[in-house]
Amino acid sequence: MRLLQIAVPIGKRDAVETMLETADVEYFLTEETSRRDYSALVFVPTGPEDVESIVDELRELGVQREGYVTISKLEAVLSDEFERRQSEQSTPAADDDETGGRIAREELRARAAEVAPATPNYVLFTVVSTVIATAGLLMNSAAVVVGSMVIAPLIGPAIAASVGSTLDDDELFRTSVKSQFLGLVVAVASAAIFAGLVRVTVYPELQIQLIEQVAERVNPGALALVVALGAGVAGAISLTSTTSVALVGVAIAVALIPPAATVGLGIAYGDVTAAVSAGILVCINVLSINVASLGTLWVQGYRPEHWFAERTARRAVIRRAALLVVAVLVLSSTLAVTTVNLSNNAEFERTVSDIAADTDARVLSVEVAYRTDLFLRQPTTVTVRTVGGAGGTAVDLRDRIRAETRRDVDVVVIREDGDISTARQRQSAVPVQLPSDNLDPRGSVFH
Repeated sequence: MRLLQIAVPIGKRDAVETMLETADVEYFLTEETSRRDYSALVFVPTGPEDVESIVDELRELGVQREGYVTISKLEAVLSDEFERRQSEQSTPAADDDETGGRIAREELRARAAEVAPATPNYVLFTVVSTVIATAGLLMNSAAVVVGSMVIAPLIGPAIAASVGSTLDDDELFRTSVKSQFLGLVVAVASAAIFAGLVRVTVYPELQIQLIEQVAERVNPGALALVVALGAGVAGAISLTSTTSVALVGVAIAVALIPPAATVGLGIAYGDVTAAVSAGILVCINVLSINVASLGTLWVQGYRPEHWFAERTARRAVIRRAALLVVAVLVLSSTLAVTTVNLSNNAEFERTVSDIAADTDARVLSVEVAYRTDLFLRQPTTVTVRTVGGAGGTAVDLRDRIRAETRRDVDVVVIREDGDISTARQRQSAVPVQLPSDNLDPRGSVFH
């Protein structure tokens, strides 16, 4: 529920009363006694879906120029008569305050303006969230990475920019874009500084691409785009309804903070491939969130309050949406390459497992190690752990893998009795690094 409080200018009282009577809404009017330039105070309790139409009519009467209209949220209304009138006016398909009625544009602009600026708290929470996410990546802990998203404040500027576009508010749009840029720069910088300290003090020789949580951001698939688009839609809906913005903000933070932290890790450890790949993912996600939220707000029917500004807003929305879509499509070509590569690697692993199972030994596990290039991962070593079987199996496995997959990889066969046989790539003279059960899981080359 909403409560409109209207300070009616002198000479507008009759027009305001007539408008409210025509709109058939409950209202209460009191005389203004403060000896100012107002004739009455009017209180209008109503549903959020009716606020915009009432405010538009008040604007046409000129109340906004000489008086005041304030909008506040009502927690409850204790009135049997009011509830009876509301039930008579509502229909079974009508939206209510908790399920979906879209808020008025004035409320939307106010909410967006509140979360758009880059305040000190915004910067501080971004730093803390990114540092926690970076620690989670280094720990290879999905729980820590997800937990860091709860305090990330990036949803505000991301959605507020779209509000500025749809409502033809250039100042709000510019403020939001600057805040988004600052937030991402702060996230990458804080991750790089923290990771640099970790490299100097704890893990000087850590190969970050061998960490599973990092590898997911270095070589993401096309589904990463779905996450970003869904987060943008959810963020816009949360801002235009009573859904918790902070709760939905976790989805947007998931699309932005871990990739930004991975960029910082790449910078700190001098890994150009990780920094560039994750940086492209950050760009794809932030652009996708913006275009999805922009489209959602436009579909919901948000337009500027003045009819002559709607044409300007439409042009701005179309132009910005077109630029965003083109940029997303161009950058997403890298995701297409990565997705094909992931599919090929999955097929390679299935084929290797079938080949290993077709031996005289009982196979305990099959592990594949990869070398990560820009947008691609190439298998380098297959490790098979077995019980029983004849010696010299590694050479046979390598030849069969090469024949059936057309990929030449190192093969290591480890028998339960401790016997180890190896077969190197035919064109490679690089020694094979045997796996060790004592390896720190963060440094394991297998998954």
